[in-house]
Amino acid sequence: MDRVEIETRDGRCPSYVFRPSGVGRWPGALVFMDGLGIRPAVIELGARLATHGYFVLLPDLFYRSGPYEPMDPYTVFSVPEKRKVLMEKFFGPASSANVMSDTRAFLDFLAAQPDVRPGGVGVTGYCMGGRMALIAAGTYPDRIAACASFHGGRLASDDPDSPHRLAGHIRAKVYVAGAIEDSSFPDDMKARLEEALASAQVDHRVETYPAKHGWVFRDTPVYDAAAAERHWQALVALFEETLAG
Repeated sequence: MDRVEIETRDGRCPSYVFRPSGVGRWPGALVFMDGLGIRPAVIELGARLATHGYFVLLPDLFYRSGPYEPMDPYTVFSVPEKRKVLMEKFFGPASSANVMSDTRAFLDFLAAQPDVRPGGVGVTGYCMGGRMALIAAGTYPDRIAACASFHGGRLASDDPDSPHRLAGHIRAKVYVAGAIEDSSFPDDMKARLEEALASAQVDHRVETYPAKHGWVFRDTPVYDAAAAERHWQALVALFEETLAG
């Protein structure tokens, strides 16, 4: 793993790079973190994805808020004072518009690396990052070939920047996995997203896992080992189908 800083419109974004072992040119993969920020569990995900043959970039989407200590997944959402800080100090500056501006720099960074294979990039995201992954696929359709969203919220809402509104621009193959216990992605929202992607003739699959929102990362109280492994199988299959060749 290498730590780099990527120059964006608003500053320098600390990011982490993971390379497969051996020598070669590898497909690029961009990981959008969840709403708890960069921490060991997220670093582990980037490292594991690289072992499947991808040059992985993991940026810290909270860099506008300055350095921060790892957040406690067991209290940050349940303690009102901590949740308020998270929403105002971190989520506010990491708006979809700001992150999409950053994403251009992230994609340019990947394209400039001598050991990244030219061509489409794969993106995957979790929680808030799952939302960002879909928005990125609709914002940079010529550069993103595969898009995965895991326990993302507000994917087909009434918000003006709701991801489903970009379905007509998406050219990537899309995989979305929600949870049966997730108030931010209820059944009617799932149906709305499905309809938007189908109407736009996007190659896609939308599934619901028997898990709770946030099941992928091992350091959260809702971690589900079986569902996390199912996520890995789906993600690797998607990237192999679209990027590995």
